[in-house]
Amino acid sequence: MIDPVRVMPLHTVRDPDADPHLKEEWLVTNAFGGYASGTVGGAITRRYHGYLVAALANPYGRVMMFNALSERLRLAGGRILYIGTPELTGSPESTLVVTEFRLQGGLPIWRYEQDGLVLEKRLIMPRAQNTVHITYRLLAAKDNVRLGIRPAVHFRSHDAPVDTRHDGEYALTVKEDRYEIAAGAELPPLRLTLHGDGAAFTFDRKWSTVTYRTELNRGYAPNGTLWSPGYFRLDLEPLGSATLVASTEAWDTIHALSPQDALLAETERRRALIGAGGASGQDALGAELILAADQFLIRPVGRIEDTARARASGEEVRTVIAGYHWFTDWGRDTMISLEGLALITGREIEAGWILRTFSQYIKDGLIPNLFPEGEKQGLYHTADATLWFFHAVNRYVERTGDRALLRLILPSLIEIAHCHLEGTHFGIRVDAADGLLSQGELGYQLTWMDAKVGDWVVTPRRGKAVEINALWYNTLRLLTRWMEEESAGPADLFKEAARHARESFNARFWNPKTGYLYDVIDGETGDDDACRPNQVFAISLEYPVLDELHWRAVLDVVTEKLLTPVGLRSLSPGHPDYKSKYYGDLRSRDAAYHQGTVWAWLIGPYIDAWLRVNPGNPRQARQFLAGFANHLSEACVGSISEVFDAEEPYTPRGCIAQAWSVAEVLRCWAKTQAE
Repeated sequence: MIDPVRVMPLHTVRDPDADPHLKEEWLVTNAFGGYASGTVGGAITRRYHGYLVAALANPYGRVMMFNALSERLRLAGGRILYIGTPELTGSPESTLVVTEFRLQGGLPIWRYEQDGLVLEKRLIMPRAQNTVHITYRLLAAKDNVRLGIRPAVHFRSHDAPVDTRHDGEYALTVKEDRYEIAAGAELPPLRLTLHGDGAAFTFDRKWSTVTYRTELNRGYAPNGTLWSPGYFRLDLEPLGSATLVASTEAWDTIHALSPQDALLAETERRRALIGAGGASGQDALGAELILAADQFLIRPVGRIEDTARARASGEEVRTVIAGYHWFTDWGRDTMISLEGLALITGREIEAGWILRTFSQYIKDGLIPNLFPEGEKQGLYHTADATLWFFHAVNRYVERTGDRALLRLILPSLIEIAHCHLEGTHFGIRVDAADGLLSQGELGYQLTWMDAKVGDWVVTPRRGKAVEINALWYNTLRLLTRWMEEESAGPADLFKEAARHARESFNARFWNPKTGYLYDVIDGETGDDDACRPNQVFAISLEYPVLDELHWRAVLDVVTEKLLTPVGLRSLSPGHPDYKSKYYGDLRSRDAAYHQGTVWAWLIGPYIDAWLRVNPGNPRQARQFLAGFANHLSEACVGSISEVFDAEEPYTPRGCIAQAWSVAEVLRCWAKTQAE
């Protein structure tokens, strides 16, 4: 079994604006959607950077509870060196040099070296706790070293601007070796303790101002303040260690495991994940992706009623965080990601829980588009998430043979199809004239190309979208098959609907002038002949709706105009709306979100389509994944970004770790192994 290690030598850069280590980030998660994250070099650049973002019950959601650390080393003779967050040290001329960052089994470790002194710092989050352990180990030194650790906080929603003011005052309470920072009765306190011989605490309040550079570049308020109650201190002997524990859990939970036992448990858990991944975990890249996939599978602790309902039935609630740092769980992303995150990795039981969880939310023939942060109810404005639900159920049943789950939800699936045939919310309905699925309502973005700024829907795509109808045909064929297999009543209605949809699709979506498929027909301005990646789904799904005689032509156009080393462009170069870069403030970014920007997850359906046109060549198809190997050392180290610029050097953008990006690359990595 592979125990993946990704080593990144670091170097000091005099010009902070040119420091690549400000763009390289790390992420550790806790199975609740909570996380710790920061830059490899230690600077705070985003509102989301901190050592503990706790996932709390609604209405709080994820809350930034522990923002930053400054560490000070006092050497024999009185010399002082600083490490940690530069904004809190204020002494760059006396900084202990960080020489290496590495992910070992997906967990971050920093190595600092100077004049014979070697210090290692590592971080873990114990499974299913809002807790973080930060451990320091003195690997080499001539004498003992006094370690000082100053924590700093700004309690706020993790998504709140950094200049958000906190109502009330921070209060520190101390009992023995237990320290609690509170700020009112609503939030739990941040509990701190330092494991190590001779640990002590000095009360020394301090406010610090931090400029968050990425926030500034993204057009948000850049300056925030952090409060520190003082600092911990202890003496480290050579090969000695100390662990700072920060948590919102109860003290008995915090002390249930020693730091050494917690590290061992988490290390063994990660090795077990790689082992459960089977052949996918037998090489370094596959093992890394299995660990990356683990970050997105969560139990949504905020929705207490859902958890109680599931446990009463002998099950658990599971869902998928669409992306870190700011996404919650989205229906579309969850269903697209299910195979790569849970089935390829040997987590079939959790995959079943996810499908059952979402089946409880079906409403008027739709599953939720997303669950907003801190809220109990989902939003349903999506035309494709429900169709992807059928796709996910199919992949699950094929992998597991769990017909019991299929029989349980089959009545709901039949109801969904009826709702689409008869018409449901947001203009989602089948046009009786041609059997194609139409969608669209003013002010809503219903397809996966869903950028919206205020009232501006950037790519509304109202009408009959190509991938929606590919998914609709696939849905009808799957449902017909399941009903016949399970003797669930006559399926003639859906069989005829599938025949009608396929006939109309091929008559209406094929554009002989361009040699590829229209992106939308019967839209607000007629038929849209923009060359977009959505047409690939007409080939890639279980039941391809496109006539086989057009497969190669569509694939060739997508390959020529849209394929990059890190996914597919969302619009072909040369189109009047094409944008080569995704950057700037929110309006500028969303204007480019689906107008050229490369999406990593689309490499999955592209490879599916390529293998359908070129069967029996899995090894050759693996070449399309080569660009992601280097990407694992940039942006979020060990994970895959949401999007990339459309032109070289394909700079990673958006969420630093995206569920469907990881899922589809991992799925295709497994699929392109020797068959």
